[in-house]
Amino acid sequence: MAAPLHGLIAEFTDHEALMRAVEATRKAGYARLDVYAPFPMRDLARSLGYHPRVLPWIAVLAGAFGAALQYFLQYWMNAVDYPINVGGRPLHAWPAFIPATIIVAILWAGAATLIGMLVILRLPRLDHPVFAVPGFERASQDRFFLVIRCEDPLFDAAATGRFLAALEPRRVAEVEA
Repeated sequence: MAAPLHGLIAEFTDHEALMRAVEATRKAGYARLDVYAPFPMRDLARSLGYHPRVLPWIAVLAGAFGAALQYFLQYWMNAVDYPINVGGRPLHAWPAFIPATIIVAILWAGAATLIGMLVILRLPRLDHPVFAVPGFERASQDRFFLVIRCEDPLFDAAATGRFLAALEPRRVAEVEA
């Protein structure tokens, strides 16, 4: 009985070949792709069809919530719960509330962005199926890898293997789940 698959992996020796392979794979209709490279590739995210959607909204909403909560708490403590009139100043001294409100908004936005990014990227993940592929350790040195995951609607092990082989990679291998 065969082990369940995570997908198929193709190894390339240069970044131009990887970019061509990603574009051909996207044109063929595959959508569930992972790419591993030893250095950042600027156009790769665009080629993969990645567009940031959720994370900026998480930051904005968390920052707005944190700011509103901070401002309300300052107002409540100074004007409602424990009002102290010092030197005739108004109890609702909104200019004095602004610096702390901005600082707390930045804190909430930063913390929510970090937590949201970890959740979206499913991190920390200490073990991943591609780590067991022989030669994958070179992904941090001088090799480029393209993985088509088995969750892709077009994935068929034999047909996808032939498709990847037609892209002329150094080798194609199965990634066991």
